[in-house]
Amino acid sequence: MKHQLGEKLYYSIGEVSKAFDVNPSLIRFWEKEFDEIQPKKNSKGNRKFTQEDLKTIDFIYHLVKERGFTLEGAKTHLREDKKDTLSKFELISKLKAIKAELISIKNQL
Repeated sequence: MKHQLGEKLYYSIGEVSKAFDVNPSLIRFWEKEFDEIQPKKNSKGNRKFTQEDLKTIDFIYHLVKERGFTLEGAKTHLREDKKDTLSKFELISKLKAIKAELISIKNQL
């Protein structure tokens, strides 16, 4: 995620699209393409994304936008040992955040 979201139970599609700096239409497209993204919908049909949805979208974003996977390649990667792949991705994300914070502290010295 490019922008951090606060801790909430549910996020709107606008908040999610801003966090990833993409159009809401891309989030809706990924929702149709990837069975792993299952936002809740209210009576009006508005999507409400959970933290788990955000983790999945973040991983898909990483595969497609940062690593250059095709949609089919990303789908295959998600299906094959999803838990192991997601846990590795989460670990790498945490390490990147720590690195950024350490660099920020170094620059302040």
